[in-house]
Amino acid sequence: MKRRQFIKLSSAVSAVALTPFELQAALKSFLPFANCPDISNRKLVLINLAGANDGLNTIIPLNQYDTYSNLRPTIKVPETGINKYITLDGALPDNQQVGLNPALVGFKSLYDEGIFRIMQSVGYPSQNKSHFKSTDLYLTGNDGNSALNGVDTGWMGRFMELFYSDLIIESFPLAIEIGSNKTSLGFHAEDAHGLSLNITGQDPAGFYSVINGLGGMPPLNIPNSDYGEQLEFIKNTDALSNTYAAAISTAFNSGQNDVSYPDTDLSNQLKTVARLISGDLKSKVYMVRISGFDTHNAQVQASGDIFGKHHALLQELSEAIKYFMDDIKSQNLDDDIVGLTFSEFGRKARENGSLGTDHGEIAPMFVFGKPVAGGISGTNPNLAEAIDSNNYQIQTVQYDYRQTFATLLQDFLGANNSVIDATFFNHSLNDSFTNLKVGELIKDSFSVATNCINLTNEEITEGKNKWFIHPNPFKNLVSLTCLKEDSDSVSYKLFNSSGIMLLDKTEAVTNGQLDLCLKNLASALYVFQIDVNGKKELHKVIKL
Repeated sequence: MKRRQFIKLSSAVSAVALTPFELQAALKSFLPFANCPDISNRKLVLINLAGANDGLNTIIPLNQYDTYSNLRPTIKVPETGINKYITLDGALPDNQQVGLNPALVGFKSLYDEGIFRIMQSVGYPSQNKSHFKSTDLYLTGNDGNSALNGVDTGWMGRFMELFYSDLIIESFPLAIEIGSNKTSLGFHAEDAHGLSLNITGQDPAGFYSVINGLGGMPPLNIPNSDYGEQLEFIKNTDALSNTYAAAISTAFNSGQNDVSYPDTDLSNQLKTVARLISGDLKSKVYMVRISGFDTHNAQVQASGDIFGKHHALLQELSEAIKYFMDDIKSQNLDDDIVGLTFSEFGRKARENGSLGTDHGEIAPMFVFGKPVAGGISGTNPNLAEAIDSNNYQIQTVQYDYRQTFATLLQDFLGANNSVIDATFFNHSLNDSFTNLKVGELIKDSFSVATNCINLTNEEITEGKNKWFIHPNPFKNLVSLTCLKEDSDSVSYKLFNSSGIMLLDKTEAVTNGQLDLCLKNLASALYVFQIDVNGKKELHKVIKL
């Protein structure tokens, strides 16, 4: 039976996260060079543009404006008049000359500050234009040609589980999700499963109780059935979620916002993120979401009019990001934060006759933050590709979405090559994304130089764990089972959630398994550390 069959994930809340035992441990991947930047408090803020953003009406290719205009006679952004596009940068070469949608005033301001980069023509090798499949590909780190990077784990979960594999659980989640009631597949790891906590719809100042939200306390006698197992998991997850309540509530109440944000959904999400960061919540990744980009119709409200669904979404996006950046800059937090937008695919080059656009392939990414080198990566997409025989698609991918993420994971967060390769690998090219990084993305003064990354760490590969601990959650008995080969003994330590060691033993195993009776432990979260030939495996377990 697979590990994943033992633990049932609840849609009500995410499972717990691997987090630093102490702040200094976040520097674990660095050698002690004096010129290495302090990366101990760096964070990523990911913004999901759900529904597939129309890149061509977001970033207008000025060197092909006539072709663009012919493809989109009724929904184009005009080149003259009060609502004309915003010229980004007249000093750029002709093939990078772009106009911003007039809703993107905030983006223009950030670009002028030198902290905003446009990634042109982002996608993956074999584009799937299904919202669900393409979203899954983006979250699992796959490429449309294969599922060799995994289908039921996410690249963010794999990265965090590997990069923080020797750290002990603290009282806060490693990642925070806001903006969707669903827990993202992207944060599911091989062993730890969910590495984020979803606080959508909750009051961060007081947090919440899942069980109370379900209408009261769970029954005292939980039935021995699938329903009972799920209820037990939700009950225990509720307790674990409430262990995070103090950290999240304290951070929210201690934090502040230095600017007045617009009253929009995305602004409120980013306002919460800024306040949690201001309150010194140690979470490393934040993901927020703005939906509605599936603009098959009413992308504009009338022929020749720029206003409509798309303009409103872009204005909300641009304003929210600009106010967020102003907020963290005012609080001197901007050295440690990089943000990025992503959308599952783009839209067709040709409009569809319903004042909208249909599913396309490539789409731009936007990367922002003080550590980001402003500018444009890539050239304007070639509109000559969009012809009747290919259904008016622009198909040339200039940047695989994983190139951008890999660059941030290594040059900004400091992950070594083996962690990146285990997070996602380019199976289409049989090459590491560490060889395909976007060189100009992070400013030199913020980049983790090559000599700061510990490339001598043990190689990390998929299926690295030799031991499996089950059942999880458990009541009284828990088993340590050797997965890969027979073993005569096992050396293990058991820690509580505060990092206090409770057991340190080496014991004989029978048929590759050691059964432990831990009925005297209180109901809580614990961590097994198993020594395997001088290496450490960490396994989180829940005692009911």
